[in-house]
Amino acid sequence: MEKTSVLAITKNGVNIGENLKQLFPDWSVYAPSKLANEAPKITWYSEPTSDKIVELFKNSNALICIFSLGAVIRLIAPYLKDKKTDPAVIVIDDKTNFVISVLSGHIGGANKLTEEIASKLKALPVITTAADVNKTIAVDLVGREFDWKIEDDSTVTKISAHMVNDEPIGVLQETGNKKWYKKLPKNVVIYDNIEDLKKSGSKGHLIITDKIIGDEIAMESVIYRPPSLVIGIGLHWDTSKDTIREGINFCLDKFKLSSKSIAKLVSIKKPQDVQGLIDLGKEMKIPVEYVDRKELALISAPNPSETVKVFEGTASVSEAAAIKISEGELIVEKQKFPPNLTIAIARILN
Repeated sequence: MEKTSVLAITKNGVNIGENLKQLFPDWSVYAPSKLANEAPKITWYSEPTSDKIVELFKNSNALICIFSLGAVIRLIAPYLKDKKTDPAVIVIDDKTNFVISVLSGHIGGANKLTEEIASKLKALPVITTAADVNKTIAVDLVGREFDWKIEDDSTVTKISAHMVNDEPIGVLQETGNKKWYKKLPKNVVIYDNIEDLKKSGSKGHLIITDKIIGDEIAMESVIYRPPSLVIGIGLHWDTSKDTIREGINFCLDKFKLSSKSIAKLVSIKKPQDVQGLIDLGKEMKIPVEYVDRKELALISAPNPSETVKVFEGTASVSEAAAIKISEGELIVEKQKFPPNLTIAIARILN
């Protein structure tokens, strides 16, 4: 966890906090100043615990409270928002009998952290999330380790219910790392194409793709977007951010591809980086990578240009850059946006 805070309010709790600090040196442990002792690694606070817990809740990725579950719930309840933004919250009792995952079990990582703490403290982990209890797929965590994004999380609860109730679930994977599961539950079946998936009679679907999916099947699916698309860009030194964005969006719409699957924006290395591309990368939060003209000249692209070769020293920029960086296949050949932009798209092969 990026920032993990431990809050103890009893003498036993302080001892447990000290133990956790030894086991997890990067964690911060807090306790009331009235319990202050010689422990150098405890941060002693003087404000009311009701104020301290709110501060830690708002400023931590994970909050571990060593006191009663009921008290923790009452203190943090007014500040709960949603599972995307709330920190992981874990409760440990005063005798370390139990480590309880309370909040943000999946997305916030509380369940995994609960297991880890319980193992080190030799305590019993308490996890009530249905997917974990039933040893099935946690729909909201699929591909998280590979940086997959969920297209629309409004369907997660419905598909999760189908999953834990052992109802038929169909899977279609068109791109992305295939090691997202070890063994599928018996109610989950993989299909080779969208038509077979539609005919399968599945109650819900997990679709892993960079393609746009029709609304009808999307309503019964959780759609995951792996970072599988590399956008190759040929441009002039003064091509603007807006021009590049419009060209990319046009290509994505035309070829029915998702912007959430863009892994990189790539172009030729110029004497000075194009400001419009720099700005767009920052705005879209997508890394920008450059390729030397000599490397691009070695790539066989389907639409070379003698004019481009004269000005850039290589017959292809957008196609060659996309192919080079993706190490995959070109799925959108060069699209021209005169006078100063070309776009091509390649798919990373896993």
